Amino acid sequence: MQVVFGANGRAGGETARALIERGLDVRIVLRRAEQAAAWRDTGVQIAIARMDNEDEVAAALEGATGAFLLNPPPSVGNPHEQTEKIGTALAEAARRMQLPRAVVLSSVGAQHASGTGVITTLNRLETLLDGAATATMFLRPGYFVESWSEVAEAVITEGVLPTFMAPAQKIPMVSTIDVGRAAAQLLAEDWKGQRIVELGGPEDWSASDVAAAFARALGRPVTPAFVPPEQRAAMLAEAGIPKETADALLGMYDGIASGKVAFEPGVERRRGTVSLVAAVERILSARNSS
Repeated sequence: MQVVFGANGRAGGETARALIERGLDVRIVLRRAEQAAAWRDTGVQIAIARMDNEDEVAAALEGATGAFLLNPPPSVGNPHEQTEKIGTALAEAARRMQLPRAVVLSSVGAQHASGTGVITTLNRLETLLDGAATATMFLRPGYFVESWSEVAEAVITEGVLPTFMAPAQKIPMVSTIDVGRAAAQLLAEDWKGQRIVELGGPEDWSASDVAAAFARALGRPVTPAFVPPEQRAAMLAEAGIPKETADALLGMYDGIASGKVAFEPGVERRRGTVSLVAAVERILSARNSS
């Protein structure tokens, strides 16, 4: 039984679907019962658990041969306090249930304990979950291409791609489809101890590349629009993002600009197969169907 936490999110959902495609027994873990409706025809088992509750997490891991574990993106409160609570609950539950294998979602840049904003929470998550399962894999993907969906409205209506990244700076990016496939593949592989695997798309991309992909998908010009650092906090506040969360996100973009959000030398590295244009077309398709 493969247990997937965060199945209603991007990476967790893709991991669950990739495991289902492999014909494996899957149990997804959701926070609320009403989230289960979308999964009822897939044949998965469904567990309800708060990820900061050790007993509920342990119950969800009952009988698991492997699990996909993560720390959900912060939405309210202090991201570091959230990580401490969730990471501790996941680790203690995994030890209690003697979980044989875990693939833990982390991020490119998680080798740094500071200077990367919200990604530093994943450095802490790796520390908390080190050795929690008999075999533990930290999967460090690059920036999710699907994160650009948050500015898709401006792309469609104004022909501009707002970006906190310098338009020409190429960084590791990857579609969450590839993240799910990689996590499922790693859960199916035979490995022991602790490992780290970093994951990028077929190549590194820039905001200019993303704008070009949107332009190709839409059939009209799209121009990257760099947002200066002094304007970013106000923009996030206007979008309703709480200050503690916004500060952590802005710190990540500072880390990208400084070059700290990058592959770690000497670490195992894999590449996905989903092209930038295909991922962008999927963003637009999802908007059209919603």
